[in-house]
Amino acid sequence: MRSKTIKLLSLIIPVYRQERTIRKQLQNILGELELLATPYEVIVVIDGFDDASFEEAKKVRSDKITVTGYKTNHGKGYAVRFGMGKSRGDVVGFIDAGGDLSELGLSMMIEHYKWYNADIIIGSKRHPVSKIRYPLTRKILSWGYQQLVRLLFGLNTRDTQVGMKLYRREVLEDVLPRLVVKKFAFDIEILAVAYYLGYRRIFESPVELDFGGSSITSLSVLKTISSMLWDTFAVYYRLHILHYYDNLNKRKWRFDKELNFNVPLP
Repeated sequence: MRSKTIKLLSLIIPVYRQERTIRKQLQNILGELELLATPYEVIVVIDGFDDASFEEAKKVRSDKITVTGYKTNHGKGYAVRFGMGKSRGDVVGFIDAGGDLSELGLSMMIEHYKWYNADIIIGSKRHPVSKIRYPLTRKILSWGYQQLVRLLFGLNTRDTQVGMKLYRREVLEDVLPRLVVKKFAFDIEILAVAYYLGYRRIFESPVELDFGGSSITSLSVLKTISSMLWDTFAVYYRLHILHYYDNLNKRKWRFDKELNFNVPLP
């Protein structure tokens, strides 16, 4: 497979209540990206001004970082799309804030993208060379959810929920105007719709992930799981019953001028 050159990588970092970790994480990400032979920009999106995350992110001095955001929390999917709408790269990706995911996986994702000439690269816990520290309960729930995703959408991937992905810009320009989900099921909606529209060059890349200190028994996590399942079935309903995402339904697509994706390529 012929390697594909990246003119500009846009990396989105959605942030919610990460005042203690965001400055160090940004410094680590910049250090990793500087080692790569790929031009880049980093767009930090503060998903609600509920703490000092914005101020902490602004302390990282670099002409390659843009820190933006909005007052009210809207969810990860909204934040990622908000950042994508401000991006300029021919390849656009995101990595979750918080430090559970290591920035070391970015270089592997970029190399996978170029080698496979991909539409989408997914960071995967189940890649053979991934290094993960993951509680058994989370492993079981993640595996069960993945079987559901495969059954509903036909996606032949081992993992869809790791918060580190890369997209070819043309894919996003086609898919983003159709999307509805603003929170955690954003990942599966964009993948399912892209696959449905014929973007089948979707590949997995290894990650380093440490969820060792996370608990699956908390009420907030259980609510998140319930919300994800509800949104996942809603995506299936819109995709296969309503055919909401089809080109013929363009007038029905929800449009938010804040999330527009018509920023021209450099």
